[in-house]
Amino acid sequence: MTHFRVTEAAALLGVSDDTVRRWIDADRLPAVRDGAGRWSVQGRDLAEFARDQASPPQVHSTVTTSATNRMPGLVTRVARDGLMAEVEIQAGPFRVVSVMTAAAVDALGLEPGVLAVASVTAHDVIVETTTR
Repeated sequence: MTHFRVTEAAALLGVSDDTVRRWIDADRLPAVRDGAGRWSVQGRDLAEFARDQASPPQVHSTVTTSATNRMPGLVTRVARDGLMAEVEIQAGPFRVVSVMTAAAVDALGLEPGVLAVASVTAHDVIVETTTR
């Protein structure tokens, strides 16, 4: 099971470490202490929290771009349908959805709570994982 320290959770949620600690203290975000006494948040709990806290971004620009973007985030949902699957990633305030083969989901080990990177181009979303 994937666990994230407060600093990692804060970066993924786009907030400060103190904000994450306040959410833990207020029992809004489930966490446990590790062997060194530091807070640790289970990946699935962080994914659920990120999904519940997400709001659509407010875009006030008419500028369009073809820039390539890489957005690290948490897998919040994997929906399989036969040979295909739909993967949702919460990258800060942004929800990114990718459709891929179920075999690719298995090969990447994608499930809620896993850290992944969504690479967005003009027509594709490519999901990467890293070894932790």
